[in-house]
Amino acid sequence: MGTDVPQPMHHESVQILAAARIDWKAIGYLVSIFSVLFLGAVAWPKPDAPWWNIPALLIGMATSIAGMACRYRAHLDQKREIERAKAEAKRA
Repeated sequence: MGTDVPQPMHHESVQILAAARIDWKAIGYLVSIFSVLFLGAVAWPKPDAPWWNIPALLIGMATSIAGMACRYRAHLDQKREIERAKAEAKRA
């Protein structure tokens, strides 16, 4: 009968790759942009509509999309600030 001699454990580093997180805000803003475009297509004025309807519709669509872009930019800035604060806290 042989005796089992415990072998030293080998410690290997294992890397676990985190799956890329879905940016739900980005998806939400993209969905909102598409909805603005679809609603704009449905609301497109008929040929006998007043002259100002087309510019008003286009300006309304453009400002809505620009507002979503501004909110998304603020979201990205906030995420960067949070990551910066986390990194600073780890260094301290």
